[in-house]
Amino acid sequence: MPPFIKNNYFDYVPYTRDETLMKTKQIIKTSELDDYINYQSTPSPWHTVTQPQINQFADCTLDHQFIHVDVAKAKTTPFGSTIAHGFLTLSMISFFAEHFSVFIEGFEMGLNLGFDKVRFIQPVKVGSRIRASTKIQAIEEVSANQFRFKTLTTIEIEHSDKPALVAEWLTLQRIK
Repeated sequence: MPPFIKNNYFDYVPYTRDETLMKTKQIIKTSELDDYINYQSTPSPWHTVTQPQINQFADCTLDHQFIHVDVAKAKTTPFGSTIAHGFLTLSMISFFAEHFSVFIEGFEMGLNLGFDKVRFIQPVKVGSRIRASTKIQAIEEVSANQFRFKTLTTIEIEHSDKPALVAEWLTLQRIK
């Protein structure tokens, strides 16, 4: 039986990982690392940001500012609707990375090391569809079987000429 996720405040639905994910993973050899500097990934699938998702994020972070959770009051702002928390949009990078990451052959585990830079360019309105892509800026072997990736990751908003955010993301891959 698959695990379950809460898709709104009252309903739980089965959650299964995208079956095509294993087919789309880019697996590279350590001898090819230099060839992947400046590699630009294809974009991830689109994800629709919903009000229940925003509300759940507000509950988790205790950030209930009206622009995120009060639909009626948010309609009176220049945005015309609620907007996702910037950190909600940023946190979606982990989900999107499943679709665009490059993995070194023998991959055992990955770690999020944080960000060098993050810029929130444009807010994400409720109901917007977002997706991400990444460009590898550097890959460095930091110790035996451990490689640090620096990527420039962009989350775009469908039908917008400006991205939601751009981030320099640091991750670590450990291989067997």
